[in-house]
Amino acid sequence: MVRAVRGATTVKENTEKEMLDAAEELLKEMTLQNDIQEDDIISIIFSVTSDLNAAFPAVAARRLGWNNTALMCTYEVDVPGSLKSCIRVLMHINTDKEKDDLRFIYLKEARALRPDIA
Repeated sequence: MVRAVRGATTVKENTEKEMLDAAEELLKEMTLQNDIQEDDIISIIFSVTSDLNAAFPAVAARRLGWNNTALMCTYEVDVPGSLKSCIRVLMHINTDKEKDDLRFIYLKEARALRPDIA
């Protein structure tokens, strides 16, 4: 069965290092908390807020060795008053788990996006 796992994090600065380190931390936490192996991952969509342009966050997945996973980066809608410096992830996976068994991961300031689960 195909399911989707969400996650988000923030960075302090618009630098390649900050963005890739934060994205890698988020991916690791998402896979750890949901017991996801690379072979389970179908694709990942990364979005960033308009103030982030120092790197493609998908590079973090490549740093993890995920070279056969479909990846895509895009911009998040720039809604006035929304959280800035944010990287969001939508990971599509093959799994036998029910929706209620999946854990969405929100790190750093992104916890404010989903206080009900963060």
